[in-house]
Amino acid sequence: MEAITFSPAQVHIFNMVSHIKSEDGLEMLRKQLSAFYAKEIDDEMDRLWESGAWNESKLQELRGSHFRTPYQI
Repeated sequence: MEAITFSPAQVHIFNMVSHIKSEDGLEMLRKQLSAFYAKEIDDEMDRLWESGAWNESKLQELRGSHFRTPYQI
């Protein structure tokens, strides 16, 4: 069996999460993590827009596109 190695960030999160004792605390953490990742995405989209890698025409190309995986039942 192969050992799993956690990054320092993962260990830090595990240690912090071990102190959450209520559903309210868990919900607060979820909201904070969502806000963190939303900001990361916004910042990256700003960088792409400013560099020209993303623009209005590319946005219009994607309008109405469907990328869902077609599942065969």
